[in-house]
Amino acid sequence: MGQRALVTGSSSGIGLAIARALLEAGAEVWVHGLASPAEVDALLHDLRLVGPAHFVGGDLSDPAAIVGMIEACPPLDILVNNAGIQFTAPIGEMPAAQWDRILAINLSAAFHTMRLTMPGMGQRGYGRVINIASVHGLVASIHKSPYVAAKHGLIGLTKVAALEYAALGDRASGGITANCICPGWVETPLIEPQIAARAAAHDGDRVAGVKALLAEKQPSQRMSRPEDIAALVVFLCRTEAHNLTGAALPVDGAWTAQ
Repeated sequence: MGQRALVTGSSSGIGLAIARALLEAGAEVWVHGLASPAEVDALLHDLRLVGPAHFVGGDLSDPAAIVGMIEACPPLDILVNNAGIQFTAPIGEMPAAQWDRILAINLSAAFHTMRLTMPGMGQRGYGRVINIASVHGLVASIHKSPYVAAKHGLIGLTKVAALEYAALGDRASGGITANCICPGWVETPLIEPQIAARAAAHDGDRVAGVKALLAEKQPSQRMSRPEDIAALVVFLCRTEAHNLTGAALPVDGAWTAQ
């Protein structure tokens, strides 16, 4: 591969799986996240067994910090906006500060990273922007107004970028593409308590607990793994994907097909 990539929110979960998959594919990767110095050292030790990995910090709610983060990286060929936060409450009870913070990190941060990196991609004739949106960028759920708004906005932003850069580069260079991946349920440590609660109601049967958790919305009743999302990211970075742009790709077990 040989490209240089930045993956935001990549110290754990989906982002870490994406960083690892890009390293395995031959990219040089800058990981980003909230971690102590000791955690950063351990993270880079593990990743450097796979390929050239670096760490970059930056508060994604602060546009000036985002500028500093991008300046700490070399010119990027691949940008994966994966970082995101969540807070649930009815609209009438949603703290205004939570709305502002979720919109800043889940949407505005992607705008800033894209505006700072895509012009260079256009000049070089190759670039990949992959925004990790959510099934909630395609459909809504109650009590998630800022998250749903941000993810819908992220898909719209991605479509604009795809249109603006569609004609740059060529088939040989790979062109510049911008796409969203929209996962449904993904098996990460964050949701283990929910799985455990459902499993407890089924005599400790974890498989039954997962099916019970997903039954309401995800018809496949199977969760994706972070590695499944990462594999799609790697495919989107291939030169053969030069005409796959402006898409919002659901990985949701037919959730949005209903």
